[in-house]
Amino acid sequence: MSLRSILVVTDLSPQEGIALQRAWQLAEAHRATVKLMLVPARGQPLPRAAASRLANTARQLEESLGLRVTTVPVQEKAHRLEDIAAEARGMDLVVLPHRHERSTAAFFRGQPVLRLLRHCNCPVLVARAARGSHYRRILVTVDFTPLSQALVKLAAKVDAHAALEIFHAISTLDESKLRSAEATEQAVRSWRTKTLRHARERVVALSDSFDVRRNRVATVIGRGDPGRQAVIQQEHTGADLVVVGKQPASAWEDFFCGSVAHRILSWGTSDVLVVPETWAQASAPVAARRMRQAGRGPALEWQPARGRLS
Repeated sequence: MSLRSILVVTDLSPQEGIALQRAWQLAEAHRATVKLMLVPARGQPLPRAAASRLANTARQLEESLGLRVTTVPVQEKAHRLEDIAAEARGMDLVVLPHRHERSTAAFFRGQPVLRLLRHCNCPVLVARAARGSHYRRILVTVDFTPLSQALVKLAAKVDAHAALEIFHAISTLDESKLRSAEATEQAVRSWRTKTLRHARERVVALSDSFDVRRNRVATVIGRGDPGRQAVIQQEHTGADLVVVGKQPASAWEDFFCGSVAHRILSWGTSDVLVVPETWAQASAPVAARRMRQAGRGPALEWQPARGRLS
């Protein structure tokens, strides 16, 4: 769960300076190494003197941070998303600027960050809001699959000073099915009460795993579409980072079914940290091995998800 290496994607324009700024802040806080990669937006040419500008940026960051900063060699032909995924192998975090493409590819295959996540197995931070030097409040969306605990732990690691808010939205789909089956109003109310009680118990169980920070962990239950409700909650509390999980999905699955991550990226205004389910599954055995080596007691086994992240 530690952040020891960060890959930053940028075109070196002032508009994308937010990604560099956020990566700089995280690298300084976690004493992480940084790798810079120059990738222009789709259809844009490489900037003039791209290689020297990238090298100068790396040198400035290295002198400022006192940390190792490397660069990916600049190519005449712009890097593709597959190239970014290749550079991200072995990295703990990828930081991207927020890019919204208006193209046929983006419409059918998804925005760049979603396409990248089909090839990348590490968390991806989309930086789009420069609201301060540190995150003040982090909203973590959970659905009670095994990935949820990994999301909360990662959110707690990102910024130790930020207040955490664990959020779960109860879907109204099952309630609609009950009503369409002409269930009585009493049966619907009973189902709603039981569902709410169950959700509260699960959210509290997640927050209980952070006893040291309990006074800085809030739990919230919403009702309705998880993506839309997460955005509403983020705007209500002013959270400057939303952490959300993403299950592997093809372009067609994302196009027809959508995802919570896609809706938050489309409708929200804060930074978004998207965590692939495959990353949590891969990192769990590593964390367990570190615990055994440190003599911290028996390792926890990772259990495969029984549900499906939307």
